[in-house]
Amino acid sequence: MTLTRSGPLRRLRAFAGQVGLLAVLGLLAAALLTGAPRLANEYADRGLAADVATLPPLVRDISMPMVIEPDNTAPAAAGVDSLDKYRDKLPEPLPGLIDDGWYSATVGPNGVNASGDFIPLNGDTKPGMALRAQTGLQEAVRMVDGGWPATNGRAPGGGIAITVSQLTAEVLSLRVGSKFEVNGGLKPTAVEVVGIFDPLDPTAPIWNDMRLAVEPLVPMADGDPFKTMAVTTWAGMDLARRDVGMPVYNWYYRVDEKRLDADGIESVITALTQLKQTPPVLESKVATSLDTALVKIGERLASVRALLAVVQTGVLASLIGLILLAARLSLERRREELALLRARGASTSTIGVRVLAESVLVQPLAVLMGWLLGTLVPGRSAGTEWLVPVLAVITTGAVAVLAMSSQRRVTFVVRRQDLIRQRPSARRLTAEISVLALAALGVFLLRRRGLEPNGGVDPYLVSVPVLLAVGTALIALRVLPWPLRMIGQVAARARGAVLFLGLVRAGRGAPVTIGPLAVLVIAITTGVFSGVVADTISTARDEAADQVIPADASLTGVTFAATTTDRISALPGVTAVAPVSLENSRQLRSGPGAADHELGQAQVVVVDVPKFVEVMRHSGIPTDGVPAALRQATRGDGPVPALVSPTVAAQVGKGAVANVQGRQYAFTTSTVAPTFPGLELDVERFVVLPWQALPVPDFKPVLPNRFLLAGDGYDRTALLRTADDGQREWREGATGKSAAGTTVPAELVIRTDYRRSLDRTGGNELLSLTFAIGGLGATGLALLAVGFAVVAEARTRGKVLSRLRTMGLSGRQGRQLLVYELLPLVGAAVLAGGVVGAVLPGLLGPALNLSTFTAGVAARTHLDPLLVGGVLLLVVVGLAAALAIENLINRRMRLGEVLRLGEEN
Repeated sequence: MTLTRSGPLRRLRAFAGQVGLLAVLGLLAAALLTGAPRLANEYADRGLAADVATLPPLVRDISMPMVIEPDNTAPAAAGVDSLDKYRDKLPEPLPGLIDDGWYSATVGPNGVNASGDFIPLNGDTKPGMALRAQTGLQEAVRMVDGGWPATNGRAPGGGIAITVSQLTAEVLSLRVGSKFEVNGGLKPTAVEVVGIFDPLDPTAPIWNDMRLAVEPLVPMADGDPFKTMAVTTWAGMDLARRDVGMPVYNWYYRVDEKRLDADGIESVITALTQLKQTPPVLESKVATSLDTALVKIGERLASVRALLAVVQTGVLASLIGLILLAARLSLERRREELALLRARGASTSTIGVRVLAESVLVQPLAVLMGWLLGTLVPGRSAGTEWLVPVLAVITTGAVAVLAMSSQRRVTFVVRRQDLIRQRPSARRLTAEISVLALAALGVFLLRRRGLEPNGGVDPYLVSVPVLLAVGTALIALRVLPWPLRMIGQVAARARGAVLFLGLVRAGRGAPVTIGPLAVLVIAITTGVFSGVVADTISTARDEAADQVIPADASLTGVTFAATTTDRISALPGVTAVAPVSLENSRQLRSGPGAADHELGQAQVVVVDVPKFVEVMRHSGIPTDGVPAALRQATRGDGPVPALVSPTVAAQVGKGAVANVQGRQYAFTTSTVAPTFPGLELDVERFVVLPWQALPVPDFKPVLPNRFLLAGDGYDRTALLRTADDGQREWREGATGKSAAGTTVPAELVIRTDYRRSLDRTGGNELLSLTFAIGGLGATGLALLAVGFAVVAEARTRGKVLSRLRTMGLSGRQGRQLLVYELLPLVGAAVLAGGVVGAVLPGLLGPALNLSTFTAGVAARTHLDPLLVGGVLLLVVVGLAAALAIENLINRRMRLGEVLRLGEEN
């Protein structure tokens, strides 16, 4: 009567271990289901903000320039009041993303020249000078000398009053009171400098659209003009409109990257597309490339989210499998109790309600606690939290459903399922074949259609890996007894019975261990998949770094003097140096004659190939990408051999003429290749010429603008100083004037630093989270699965050990018996899961689009031997954990008393 009258609380105390285990698993699953997507959203939003923050201002921000018609008599200041009005008219959600905005009016610098009676305004090449008025400028500067222009825009001595930055004043030799003229084609107009300012923050967004005011454009070649910008008032702009030229009015809006979220990318792209079609300023044309940038960023985020979805689903499937195993284990401990209830007349529904009454007290609360823990994780809530109630239903009702199912036929005899030899039913075979067919069909469909276009959770993508893992576990379950049977026959003839008994029990225990085997395969698959993807991405990024910087370091400048190469080579720590000349958008022609036609533009690269190969070898970079035709090229009278890209080869055919620093050089197409070491990965049109073979005249040598270095331990400061001296020497020789303070500093990029920068891309935090969940989660769940395999057979194994000990089995041999019994199970699961996890990146490659993480290098599946070693170590750790669990169970069960328990069976 105690069984029927005991309340749920008393029964909970009696089975606290099993109930607590199920509750902990439910809590972990709920926390993972809630917290991981929230953290993923947090990292995705941060990655999006980081990627947008690195975009050039004129790409990420929105500007609406308008060139006014001559008959428009409205003053320049009229657009100030419309700044907020036009912002509010932007398509949603753009108004809420705007952080700040400015209205400006500009004349020049193209077509507007400055001239005066002092250097450099009195030279043959007149500097280009723009005149600008903009909202918010007066609050963004500190006056160094003089003051702000008067409201009427006129200077004390007549003409337009202007202010310039301190750097502009130094470059153009200006001071307060300097007078000169600007000419935009209408008539020469007098201007006077009334103030010199310094920006409070030269990097502030307010200067994005007027960098010439802060940093004058210094000429890069002899004969090129200076370009700069002066600031005036709105009234001054009206004067400039009358006398200098028609201004361009512009409404500029700063997009705050921190207000963007990854889920709203599509709506922002749609709004920007609509804005370009119908701008609020009818006469304007919207200038922004944020929509194009967001498309690329969205593709990368979609890929990393897809990876996370695959890994999270694998971990979650393993957890649910463990929950079902825990439910079955709880049921096994209560089989006699439930059978007694059935014998006393209880129906299966009564038994289900009895067990459910216990679960309701604990499991929903555990899932709720897991959900609350998950909500503490920073980030936006995800669309998967509706699964938490489903998880609560599973954990609460699993034991009840299994209890009703097991008690449909009343029996007091505990059957030894390890001795069941019956053939699988047609229903079961159909189910197993269906799982395999669904997995194969899912892979086929996923490879054909790619990711879900709306960016949500792709049901195909998240289900296919789990289906493949389950299908592989089913195949392993069917195949495993055959080799065990053959090995067991050999072991039967060997000395000692421990190996034979272990293998026999492993082969007979398939019906009992199918659950742990399936969970173990899914966990191993998830872990190996995460490891292979991580190694694939890392290897591809290594290749990208070797491609972009095929040396220990790259030194880039505007133009270096011819003697700079030798001076850099003489620096301590520099092993080898290769000069490179790289020019963008150079014209290709079919021949040197005037009658020949143009063949389009390309990036023309001139490289000293022998020195280049030497640098690559000293830097440990493979030289396979440098063809023999370039290495062996020598100077002659005819065209030089060249390596060209496929798109250029289709146009030039057997050869053409390339413009190198203003001189024509003929070349023949000797090699066609999609890339060349040292070029950016997205360059599609290029020509590579061997420097040592070019017929370069002494009076016009080819000058480098880049050096590739090999070496270690060199002084970076000395290297950059030598490079800047080389730039200054070239400029002074070309202009005949001192170039002090006017050269653009050289830039040094170390290959290892560039490689690390690839790991700091916007979505890398999300990638790291994915690999952490996959690696750590899969390892922990795999060990739990091994533990469940031990616990599931603990009672039966205890009886076997008790009987064998009466026949002289030692404790050490008992542990060996467990190892021999578990090793086939763990080994088969590791082999099956490892194979599936290793091939999954290749199977899902078109959908995952891993190349979005590798700077454009094709992501080829790569398996690190360390990963294989880690999996083997997991096997050893799993077996050690199994021995520890077995020892603990045996102590609690008291093996000497096991044979007296259940003797009636």
